Parts: sequence; C-alpha cells; structure tokens
Amino acid sequence: MSSNENGSANANGNGNGNGNECSAPISLPLKVSSQCSLEKVIPPSPTLQSPAMRRNVSEGNLIAQDVKEARVRVIYTGGTIGMMRNDRNVLAPIPNALVRIIRKYPNIHDEEYAERRFGAGASMAPLVLPYVQGEARRVLYQVTEYTPLLDSSNMTMHDWARIANDIYQSYEFFDGFVVLHGTDTLSYTASALSFMLENLGKTVIITGSQLPIFETRTDGKDNFTSALIIAGNYVIPEVCIFFGNKLLRGNRTVKVSSNSLDAFNSPNVPPLAHIGINVNVDYRLIFRPCSVERFCVHLQLDENVGLLRIFPSISLSTFRAFLAPPMRGVVLQSFGSGNVPSNRKDLIDELKTASERGVIIINCTQCPNGSVAEIYHTGKVLFDVGVIPGYDMTPEAALSKLAYVIGKEEWPLEVKKQMMQSNLRGELTSTAALKMEDYDLVDAVARSLHLSSPQELDQLGATLFPAMINAAVAEGDIKKINNLKAYGADLSGSNHDHRTALHLACQMGNLQIVRHLLHNGVSVHIRDRYDRTPLQEAVSTDNHEIIQLLISCGAHLTGSSRAVGEQLCAAASRGSLRRLQSYQLAGTDLSLSDPSGRTALHVAALHGFEELIHYMLPYMENTDKKDMLGLTAYDYALRGSHASIADLLNPAKKNE
Repeated sequence: MSSNENGSANANGNGNGNGNECSAPISLPLKVSSQCSLEKVIPPSPTLQSPAMRRNVSEGNLIAQDVKEARVRVIYTGGTIGMMRNDRNVLAPIPNALVRIIRKYPNIHDEEYAERRFGAGASMAPLVLPYVQGEARRVLYQVTEYTPLLDSSNMTMHDWARIANDIYQSYEFFDGFVVLHGTDTLSYTASALSFMLENLGKTVIITGSQLPIFETRTDGKDNFTSALIIAGNYVIPEVCIFFGNKLLRGNRTVKVSSNSLDAFNSPNVPPLAHIGINVNVDYRLIFRPCSVERFCVHLQLDENVGLLRIFPSISLSTFRAFLAPPMRGVVLQSFGSGNVPSNRKDLIDELKTASERGVIIINCTQCPNGSVAEIYHTGKVLFDVGVIPGYDMTPEAALSKLAYVIGKEEWPLEVKKQMMQSNLRGELTSTAALKMEDYDLVDAVARSLHLSSPQELDQLGATLFPAMINAAVAEGDIKKINNLKAYGADLSGSNHDHRTALHLACQMGNLQIVRHLLHNGVSVHIRDRYDRTPLQEAVSTDNHEIIQLLISCGAHLTGSSRAVGEQLCAAASRGSLRRLQSYQLAGTDLSLSDPSGRTALHVAALHGFEELIHYMLPYMENTDKKDMLGLTAYDYALRGSHASIADLLNPAKKNE
C-alpha cells in the first residue's frame, strides 16, 4: 500500500475536523492465517493511561484556521472509477496517477485554497474539495492507493480485511472514510465491512462508477464528490454505498444493472439519503450501534461458506457435493417466499444431515424484493429440518454475515444461529417495522399552526423534538426521553447550535442519562457549532466517570493540538490537577505546547505547583523542551524562585 498524501487529522462526529495538527496513526500488528482468519485487534481499555500507553502525537506547523474543515480518508482499491486511457487509448488502471491528475481538476481539487492553507508548492498536502454551498465544512481528503490496484472481480476476504484494518488504523484521525471500488463485487464488500466494523461511529461510504472519473461523460465525478461531502459533513454511523444520487445501506444493496448509471438499489428499504440540490438525510432510517463499546474490527472470516441456488430438477449429487465438508455455512436461494420442492425427500434429507452436522443453512428468496416466510408448506419443511429463515437479507449480506458469524469462534453454534436471525447492522427485517409517518404530537402542534405539507411537518419535528429531549435531559427524566423516542424523536437530533442531548448530559454531569443516551445510539462524535464534542463537555466539567464512559464508546479529542496545549497551560496556571487528569484520561499528550511553545510543565514550574510537576513528569518524554524564547521548564522554575521544583527538573541531576 502506498499513500499519496502525508496529512492525517483528528476525527469528529459531525464528520468535521478543523485539521490543524494531528496525531500520527498507531501501528498495530495484523496476523493472517491459512483461511483468512485475521486476529481481532483489541483497542486499549478506557482507564487512566500509563506513560507507556500515551497517544503518539506528531506536531505539525499548520496555522489555525477560521474556516471549519473536515478530514476524509479515501481508500482507492481500484475499479473503473480511477481508470484512464493508456497509449493505445484503452481504459486501464494506471498506478500512482489518480492523485496527480485530481490536482489538475478544479471541480475536484481547490488548488488556490490548498496553497493558501498549506503553502505554495505543497504537492504532498491533502487534496481539498471546492466550496459546497450549504455545507458547513471544507472537505480535506487524503488518498491511499492500493498496490496493485484491484479489479473488484478479484476481491477476496483478505482484501476486505485489509480495508477494514486500514480504517481501524486511522479511525481517530479522520472524520469519515470513502472507499473507491469496482462495481462488480461492491455489494459484497459493503456487506462484509458492515459486519467487520463493530460499534462504528463514523460514516464509511463505498462508491465507484460505470464510467471513469476523468472521462468527458462520467458518473464518477458526482459519485466521488458526493461521497466526500457526506462523509465529511454528516454523521451516519453505517457502511453505505453511494451511487446515482442515492445513499444506500451497504448490506441492503445489490447491483441491478451492468450498464445503467443508476446501477445499485436497496430493494427492501428506502435510501438513507437523496442528493439533489441539497443533501436530504432521513435520520430515522439510520441504524445506530446501541452498545457502550469502542469501535473495533473483527477480521476473522470463515471462507467455507457459499451460495446454493435451487433450480428445477437439481441433481442430488450436485446438492450433496455442495453441502459436503469443509462447508460450514450455506445461503440457500429458494423459490418465492422460501420454497423448495417438498416432493424431493432426497434433498430434504441432505439438508437435515448437513444441519445436524453443524452446517448453518440460511434460507433466502431468489426474488429481488420480498422476504422468506412460512406461509407455504414447502417453506415450513425447510424450517423443520433446521434451515434458518434469512428474512429479507440479500444474498450478498447473508453470505458475508455467515462468514463473519462463523468466524466468531468464541460463540457456540446455537448463538451463531441466533445471531444469523438477529438484526445486527440493519441487514434484515425480522418483525414489522414501526410506522414513522404519523406522530400525534407533531400533528397536534401542526394543526394549531395551520401547517400541513410534509416538508413543514418534518421541519416542525426537527425543531420540536431536540428542544423537548433537552428539557427531559435537564430534568433527568429517562421516562420522558423514552416517551419522546416512542413518538418518533431522533435522540441524536441536534438543535440550531448543532448540540445534541448528549452534549447537554455531559455538561450537566448526569452519568445515568449519558449511559441511557449511549445505549440508544446517540453518537459521541457530533460537534456543535463551536466544534465541541460531548467529550470536551465532560472534560470541561472534570467528570472522570463520564470521560471514561465516552472513551469506552470510541470518543476522542479533536481539533488543533496547539489549542489543546493552550488549555493544558491554562489548567497548569490555575494549579488544576483534576483538569490535567481529565485531559490525560481523554487521551491527551500532556507535553503538547501552546502557540508560544510552552507546555503545562513550563507553566506549573513558573507558578510553583509542585504537585502538578510530580503528576506530569512520568508523562513527559522530554522535560527539556524549549519554548520560543529558548527556555525550558527548569529555566522557568529558576526564574520563579522555586528551588524544590528546579531540583526536580535539573538536567544535570537527570544525567547523573
């Protein structure tokens, strides 16, 4: 893998970082076994970090910006979207050419802004999407190009694991992720990633095109730029597919045409968003993780799974050979609503034998729309011999889910079967969905205001619900929060300052409400109008329990390291040990400096706060760091006439 850009950034929830200075990605080990069993990467536990666990921070020299920015990582795996014409005028993938040519296209890269932001001739600086009317943030994006570039027909489970691990490695440093991929197996990759990326809190969008991005006629440019805009400006914690002006849930999507520019569809669920003049996201459809756990990836997939499509007069030998060892999971594509020939006792017996042997068999319909049901005798026969209903899962989703579930070696067989019937990532509808069209509460207010159009009702709900949820949070009333949710309120909804109920609960220090909101899928990554996340609210009130809880859900500090350095110095000037502990607990490097080059150690030494010095020393790799005047913390202690602190910081004694 080769990276064509050198910038990385802290990430946030609204998909927006101001990208001034950034932490360097952490290198994690990755082991591959003989059958695509990649060992799960375990994130650090959310406890007070020892010096050895400190985040690795590399300081940049970027100046602070008034313009709000978002950072998006683009993983370019290959496919038609990046192909170019070679010397024979034939479309082909050309290594290391995508970024170089993007820099020449003003509708994809704003060179003027990039030079103003990063300096003239910054050929290795991140790419910048031109200004988009109505969006709050400029999108800076970094492209990582795979070597070799892959035709999507050649994709394997190892490649899925590589993409998932690349997202994991840089998860904290980007606001969203876009994967450029060939269209043929794009649905398989999207389905697999939706399961592999556990407790996902940020937007991951997979896209491609039917025509290359640099052709005169192309769908690639719109697909690519729209994916960047959404990944950088919206919190949609799912693996999605963007194609043909629609944002689709990845594990619900199938390719429906080999030549239409509208090549993908999600047959049993509506799009999550439509892109027209504006971006219209239906937040009620978004599937949110509701467990209080950090983002991680599960890379152990089992390759011994397959698709078996039933057809009239299928032979017993074909059927038996397909179900034979080492097969461990089968997606049975049956007729209609889940039927197979009930008069073929030989086939039924083979299914029963395989099920008793431990093979997990999922029954999915061959029809593009609809669900498996037990309304006919022929479907009931399958259920009786141990075949599990796949409801309305697509074959791509069912297959990748099987590989994921069977790869969970810690789960016994019965748990695996239960999980295959459970809605893990929005991939299936096992029960009738709640109707969300009519809300008595909104209707009552709408009638009093003489509002009637769907647009007016949506706007009214978007205005009323956040205010009412925040009032319930302020009162600490969980019952009222649940009632509002039952009316259709989005607990992740934000008010006009882009603040969510989680921001308020963290500010008020109500641990019970914070926990309840997290269990209901409220994102820890959303930033308010002033770029503050719920974690920053918890740090500002020094609530260590809430900080730990948010960190356990994948929260992390965002923004400029210089700004954080200023806050550390301010805490040190007040002698606030608890504030320094809050920042350290939130994953901050206590050696960050302010714009004058001073660290909290400098300031504590100047003001004579010896307790702070003792606390910070184990976390400082370089206690002799100099500020812009060339002074160290030891020099500050001498000038402040604090002999005991000077003795602690004396470089001569440290070298003895």
